[in-house]
Amino acid sequence: MSLLKELTDLAKKISESKYPDASVVFLAGSIVRGEGTPYSDLDLVVIFDKLAAAYRESFYFHSYPVEAFVHDPETLDYFFYEVDRPLGIPSLGQMVVEGIEVTKPNDLSQSLKQLAASVIALGPPKLSEVDIGKLRYNITNLVDDRQPLSKAEVVASGAGLYKALGGYYLRTNNLWSANGKSIPRMLEQADASLCLRFCTAFEDLFANGRPEMVISLAEALLRANGGFLFDGYRLNAPPEWRRPLT
Repeated sequence: MSLLKELTDLAKKISESKYPDASVVFLAGSIVRGEGTPYSDLDLVVIFDKLAAAYRESFYFHSYPVEAFVHDPETLDYFFYEVDRPLGIPSLGQMVVEGIEVTKPNDLSQSLKQLAASVIALGPPKLSEVDIGKLRYNITNLVDDRQPLSKAEVVASGAGLYKALGGYYLRTNNLWSANGKSIPRMLEQADASLCLRFCTAFEDLFANGRPEMVISLAEALLRANGGFLFDGYRLNAPPEWRRPLT
């Protein structure tokens, strides 16, 4: 039996025992993409007709770790447009689009897949100049740690740059971004040669403690928007951000 078939059957058992009244249950994540292992989490998107509020819960079922994202259609729509889209990372929408209906496919499951696909096709909001400036400034600060005192600081700065540079490239090109291990997958889809350069640079940094390739990559990626940003940068806080002293 394939791993996907085994875990789909397990997801059905979870649905029947824990969410018997759900209208739709999707199995999603790395398992469905063919990237799963016996140690992968089971990601479920569970849809009820109506809930007081959406929630997320984690638990073990027959020794498997499970993460369930529990919604009704209205809360799902809210998370698509008001939570994930402003962040530029379509986590929930991607799970629904890729997800396998553990319950029998129905009109609701198909309409939710269409809704998720339409949000993903819409893309993330375009970054403002202020937003781009914040990203450039953050990357500049991380790169300025190019001569840290210890290898631990190399790793710390590199970890920050990994997410910052990957997200910067994707978002400044009006593409959906990602977190963690999904970053190279999204870069590969966007530009295979850039992804290879990105991965090679960070492998050299983490394996050998050499930051030069990462710094060169940062310089190249930031060049189109004015390069590194420090001197003269100013970011004003909203005037209402104050609290009287007591």
